Amino acid sequence: MTKKIALVTGGMGGIGTAICKALAEAGHVVVTTYSKPGRETAWHADMKGLGFNDIHSFQCDVTDFAACQEVIARIAKDIGQVSILVNNAGITRDASFRKQSKDDWDAVIRTNLDSVFNMTKPVLDGMLEHGFGRIINISSINGQKGQFGQTNYSAAKAGMHGFTMALAQEVAKKGVTVNTISPGYIATEMVMAVPEDVRNKIVAQIPVGRLGKPEEIAALVTFLCSDNAGFLTGSNIAMNGGQHMM
Repeated sequence: MTKKIALVTGGMGGIGTAICKALAEAGHVVVTTYSKPGRETAWHADMKGLGFNDIHSFQCDVTDFAACQEVIARIAKDIGQVSILVNNAGITRDASFRKQSKDDWDAVIRTNLDSVFNMTKPVLDGMLEHGFGRIINISSINGQKGQFGQTNYSAAKAGMHGFTMALAQEVAKKGVTVNTISPGYIATEMVMAVPEDVRNKIVAQIPVGRLGKPEEIAALVTFLCSDNAGFLTGSNIAMNGGQHMM
């Protein structure tokens, strides 16, 4: 596999960190974004302690289109052209729709969905010019089946795949693929912080009988970035242990 520059938004979370590691292990130069300063120093120290020395990070508010344009320009100048984009940044602001505020709706749509446009727009022309690109949007099982208390999150995650299918048709002939991954419940720090009795109820609904591993999502991302995945585009790959089958 040819060494390429891979940009992972929200790369310092559980799934994001696993994706950064996997892409680095595959030989790519990895860049990630973070929203607020303070966490990146310890994160990079952890990465270097594991032998990942070619991972870079830039502060960027992915909800701000101008900020995304600026960070892509900085990456191009300091590191090089982005050939792989993993839109992974996301937040939750859960509440039943009757109790959900406009601010909670806007925050989730801006972070989870607007960010996909904001980051894809400034990298796409370069991918098309070079005849190669991989865009991978990390959605969710709840974008496929919906979830009580997550009208904002489910709408945003479903919207990500609508974006995927439309853009995939526009850029396929130029060597750029666009795909969605919809993980189920993954054993990240956030999920493991859920009370054990609640986690047990979640696991009981998963046919394989366990939570997913961040590394499993990362392995799928790595494949989608490879030359061998050039015939796979416009897809939404469900990786949820059989919890929701389509």
